[in-house]
Amino acid sequence: MNDSQSASPPAKLAVVLSENIDMIRSKLGHASDLLVSEHQSKSGIRYAVFCIDGLSSRLVVQEHLLEPLIGSDAGKANLPVQEVRTTNSLDEALIAILSGDAAVLSEDSDCAQIVGTKFWNSRSVEEPQTEALIRGPRDGFTEDFRTNTALIRRRLRDPNLRFETFQLGRRSRTDIAVAYVEGIVHDELLQEVRRRIHTIDVDEIAGSGFIEQWLTDHQLSPFPQIMSTERPDKLSAALLQGKIGIIVDNTPFQLIMPMTFFSFFHSPEDYYQNWIISTVIRVMRFGAAFLATFMPAFYIALTEFHHGMLPSELAFSIAGSREGVPFPSVVEAFAMEATLELLREAGIRLPRPIGQTIGIVGGLVIGEAAVRAGIVSPIMVIVVAITAISSFSLPSYTFAISLRLLRFLVMMAAALFGLYGIVLAYIMLNIHIANLKSFGIPYSTPFAPTFLNDWKDLILRAPLKLLATRPQMMRTKDKNRMK
Repeated sequence: MNDSQSASPPAKLAVVLSENIDMIRSKLGHASDLLVSEHQSKSGIRYAVFCIDGLSSRLVVQEHLLEPLIGSDAGKANLPVQEVRTTNSLDEALIAILSGDAAVLSEDSDCAQIVGTKFWNSRSVEEPQTEALIRGPRDGFTEDFRTNTALIRRRLRDPNLRFETFQLGRRSRTDIAVAYVEGIVHDELLQEVRRRIHTIDVDEIAGSGFIEQWLTDHQLSPFPQIMSTERPDKLSAALLQGKIGIIVDNTPFQLIMPMTFFSFFHSPEDYYQNWIISTVIRVMRFGAAFLATFMPAFYIALTEFHHGMLPSELAFSIAGSREGVPFPSVVEAFAMEATLELLREAGIRLPRPIGQTIGIVGGLVIGEAAVRAGIVSPIMVIVVAITAISSFSLPSYTFAISLRLLRFLVMMAAALFGLYGIVLAYIMLNIHIANLKSFGIPYSTPFAPTFLNDWKDLILRAPLKLLATRPQMMRTKDKNRMK
């Protein structure tokens, strides 16, 4: 988490101001953006103020640091700012300066006053790009650490809400915060999250994905065991369920843990509308996940191995549509699915207006051209289209990617053994899910192990008045949401 333990003691600031100026400049390689302002107060005391141009507010430095320091008569100046702390550690002073704070050093003192002067241009709060809702709040996380914690505070005005702040990355010194509600979260879960965070020892934390990969239980599984989200309402709701959030600086994607298989089918919108509508939509999501994973495989199995299982009229229709197609259905399906994935990736990487055009027009043009050229059958285009629509209907992008990868494995099983291969793949998939854990909680919870009370908010979403208790699987201290 912090720098590796060194045999030498940490460096301390000197008593002589000129030595401190030389040390800080030398440590930062005489950086051109390091601003050093040397002044002398009315009483004759020499001061030096250190800050980084572009990370600190020049207005705060000028009006709240330099002017009070120069105008002070004697002794230590009373700085008219709220965030002030003192340190005699050279490393701590350097980290503060590189974080956007200002360090004030004076002659005949081996201590530096660290003043909060952070200020840099940041993106304003906007609607999340990857988790759009029809009904619900439009604000999303940004790249600014304190803006993100404030968005959580705004929703949970609970004095028991905790943010434990750490700095990860030996060189990046990225701020992260472990968020939880004291009195709800289970102590063992909290201790386990802390323990895993303390094992992180890397140069740089470029985003929350670094932490997610480090904390994940099963590295070889395609399924996400930690959820990333841009939505403050989703993270706030998870905290009230006894889960833990991790807020990471410089990224709008924050983490929620632990997660189960069924958690990725839930959306904040489920709780903003009538329970009947939410239940129907959830059932549709589960059906969409099944189609997105198994539909191309069923097409391969039925057209290559099990023609007799199709109704006669449907079998004749498929055979007629495939007349003249030079490739077997296996090659046809893999080629079309691979083309779809290429179009999807191209649409993401291109600028947004162009990307949407490429995704829609490209799919239509290529599909129509392939059918006219006799390379693929019209029924294959329909299968691919339904598969793509089904994968887009899932609320979690990372979970949808996992199903997209599994689709190709199931297609290979169908190409080798037909329906028997699909059944074997389905059994192996369930065995894998049953063996997964997320921070000690089985991935298949609340089905296995069974928590019947949690079924009220699983596939079905019961009326809010019936959701009076928190999930049993979380073993929360305060089990009641309603009295």
